[in-house]
Amino acid sequence: MLAGATVALAGCATTPRLVSGETWPELESLSAVSLGRRAVTIQIESRGCANRADLVFRVDRKDGRAVVAFARRRLETCKGPKGRVDMTFSYEELGLKRGERVVIANPIGSPGL
Repeated sequence: MLAGATVALAGCATTPRLVSGETWPELESLSAVSLGRRAVTIQIESRGCANRADLVFRVDRKDGRAVVAFARRRLETCKGPKGRVDMTFSYEELGLKRGERVVIANPIGSPGL
């Protein structure tokens, strides 16, 4: 779980301050984000039936940064117990380049289960 400043790939993920503190509350709230050598792993809340096909992403480039946003295609409708699940997306899949500065647009925090 990382937040603070924009950094190079394989460094840290941050929440953006794109235009005067602008944020996108409609994006999926992430419990955690991890940038590895080859992939971004996000952690989301789930009732046991969330899968990668339920998520979409968008990458915009602005001010020398790749701004990555994740959203759900559809709401989770299963009724299992709340938990958290990790979803991993390769840099290649996201269209990110080695050494590129990456910002995660989603709110990052632990809203609690």
